[in-house]
Amino acid sequence: MSITADAVEAARAEGRSAFIGYLPAGYPDKETSIAAAIALAENGADVLEIGIPYSDPVMDGPVIQQATTEVLARGFRMDEVFEIVAAVTAATDAAVLVMTYWNLIDRMGPEVFARRLAEAGGAGAITPDLTPDEAGAWIAAAEAHDLDRVFLAAPTSTPERMRRIAEASRGFVYGVSLMGVTGARTEVSDAAERVVSAAHSAGAGRVCVGLGVSTRSHVEEIGGYADGVIVGTALVAALRDGGVEAVAAKAAELSGRA
Repeated sequence: MSITADAVEAARAEGRSAFIGYLPAGYPDKETSIAAAIALAENGADVLEIGIPYSDPVMDGPVIQQATTEVLARGFRMDEVFEIVAAVTAATDAAVLVMTYWNLIDRMGPEVFARRLAEAGGAGAITPDLTPDEAGAWIAAAEAHDLDRVFLAAPTSTPERMRRIAEASRGFVYGVSLMGVTGARTEVSDAAERVVSAAHSAGAGRVCVGLGVSTRSHVEEIGGYADGVIVGTALVAALRDGGVEAVAAKAAELSGRA
């Protein structure tokens, strides 16, 4: 069983869905990003997503884009990612995934990236723009270093595509609740439950839902049918507006600990 799957299953054993929180690596600076991730874990996050800043994102909404643009402008380098992951895994029990666009792994080389992530204590990677069909090199490298592979399933994914995603993923399948980019929304798309059901039917053991989740009521609603709930923009906005303390408070609210 993978580190990520263990975290999701531990939450299930407690009668709840896993709470998965996203923050960008290095935002607003390396040390603060480490402290914010630790605070997120200490206030209810079972799994952490550390996003690697990238100049041409296709999934990130304006709040996350602005944050990562600031990180890149100060001269961010990939080495920081592994330093941040190592610091967070040393300080928490949460599973720590990185979320990254494929170009960054490809440029470093899948084998080198996987080795360095594993050495830092990372659990694996979410790759939003990589399909299982094109992921042979990444799957092989992840297998060699015992890392989780999280692929995305969308409302438009066909049954055949869902089966391929379920087979290729390890840890969980990331269920996209809507066709669009990340960002806080007032209500959860009604497509979310259909994506979870389709992925489960295709053989996925765990399906976690993200995009548009921003309130405790969203978490409770999605938790009624999904194995985990993913929150990003609301946490990044909290960090932007109120620093680490605001992240801790928002995490406690979302996880139900407040």
